[in-house]
Amino acid sequence: MRLKSGAGLVPRDLLPSGRVVDASARALRMIYQSRLAPKFDVNRGKNMNFVLSLLDSENENVTELAAAIISHSCKSSAEQLALCSAGVPQKLVSLFGGSVNLRDACLGSVTVVVQNNQDVASRFVTTVHGKCFRSVVGLIHDRNPSTRLLACRCLIALGHASPGHFQDKQIKTKLIMVLLELIEEPGHIGDEAPLALTTMIKDSFELQKQALATNAVEKLSNHLLAKPLETRQAVAILLALSELCSKLEESRSQMMSDEVSTLLLDALKHDWADIRVAACSCLKNISRSPKVLSGGRLSCDTVIGPLVQLLNDSCTSVQVAALGAICNIAINLTPRKSVLLNSGVVSHLVHLSKSMDPILRLKSVWALRNIMFLLSPKDKDFIVKELTLSTLSSLICDSEHFVQEQTLALVRNLVDGYVDSANFVIGEDGIIMNAIARQLNNASAPGVFVQGMYVLANIAAGNELNKEAVMNVLLPHRADRIKPLFAVNFLQSKDKQLRVATLWCLLNLIYPKCEASSGRAVRLQNAGVIQQVKNMINDHCLDCKLRARMVLQHCVNNADDCFM
Repeated sequence: MRLKSGAGLVPRDLLPSGRVVDASARALRMIYQSRLAPKFDVNRGKNMNFVLSLLDSENENVTELAAAIISHSCKSSAEQLALCSAGVPQKLVSLFGGSVNLRDACLGSVTVVVQNNQDVASRFVTTVHGKCFRSVVGLIHDRNPSTRLLACRCLIALGHASPGHFQDKQIKTKLIMVLLELIEEPGHIGDEAPLALTTMIKDSFELQKQALATNAVEKLSNHLLAKPLETRQAVAILLALSELCSKLEESRSQMMSDEVSTLLLDALKHDWADIRVAACSCLKNISRSPKVLSGGRLSCDTVIGPLVQLLNDSCTSVQVAALGAICNIAINLTPRKSVLLNSGVVSHLVHLSKSMDPILRLKSVWALRNIMFLLSPKDKDFIVKELTLSTLSSLICDSEHFVQEQTLALVRNLVDGYVDSANFVIGEDGIIMNAIARQLNNASAPGVFVQGMYVLANIAAGNELNKEAVMNVLLPHRADRIKPLFAVNFLQSKDKQLRVATLWCLLNLIYPKCEASSGRAVRLQNAGVIQQVKNMINDHCLDCKLRARMVLQHCVNNADDCFM
């Protein structure tokens, strides 16, 4: 039979049979479940109409294919908005009454369409007077565990994307309880449930309180103790416990049974790197509490040794996690930092500060900064001798601004209240002061400027030699200076922390009882710095206003009426 050009009908014997359609849809669905599958651009040409036609099919394999395509290909907010505008989420919800496989596929697709998109999430929650949202809520009570898990994930995504539309405390509590129940399920469901719980409560004080009220810490701990550590679920539970301990002291206290403490110490020595990382994450958050480290099975004496050993681990993620724990422990061990110093941790941190990995450099310098905080002069000298001024200078000028910032914070703690350290920093041909001056003139990150100015403020609190070194940085002897003084720029900054830090530096330089204060005040006046301070007497930041008026009062006390 011949077909004329433009014919509108295809002969029945040329239409694909149901079996062919089924087989093709199943094959394509399997392809789109792979990360390597090509992306299907829903905003291109008639692709959206094609997806809608698949969703309208009476063949479940075809509608599952549509859900698989959406889950795989919807990556941008523009695609999410396009799918939402075309009514795709509502169509997906209308298919919840199908088979378990279709329902789960549609739930996964709804999650992809709404996640991290406030506009789409809020539209979904309010569509048809909340009917779609209530349909998802209803599925957390479904008989099928995979459906319950996917419904929980969908609600978590909606809550994160549009928290203003998801305020029902009862639903959130029920979500937590369902996820805790799903941990009992074997296989993939039990592995993923604690990860979903971690995502839900992350950085949320209120949700962590709700989880604590449902005995989440106790249930997770008991489950962890009842199973071997060599599982993905053990990793996931440790990470969930870590998040539960990130904000609440009561959660940390509940974690501190002898059994759990012993398990954590064993986990630090486990063969599997993921377990070691998760254990370090737990210790990082548990050690936010000074009480935890003061005694018991998980004291600082028992924890420091294994953590220091992990700094030599062959896995970078383990080293990073161990550094995170050491950073927190160093802050809470202020009265007993000899435990840290005697562990040999300083030499390990100095070594890692020279790593090619910027995260290792950052975390190791951060740990040194925390160890340096309120340290005795003798121990400060020990750390500086290990670190060396040349290494310190290199880190101040690191290629990564976050490393620069933490290094300057380390120097700030070094020179805080200790004249010999300040003398050390300004000595050695000014290598450190030159590095600081370079960053204050050329860096681009506000945090670098803030920490740099606090370093100068602390040095300026020292003797006349220290103050003069700071003046040489603020007012360099360059007759051909083209750039305006960074101190003036900082006083004009929108960052109130930077304005406050700069004012503190000026206060320490012109404190009236110091020998050459009046001369420094005159030099700052001539350079235009004091004029800028005058402009700040009504600064909207109360701290800035107070410091600015103190600077001007010091100028008066230095017997220079012209400043007023």
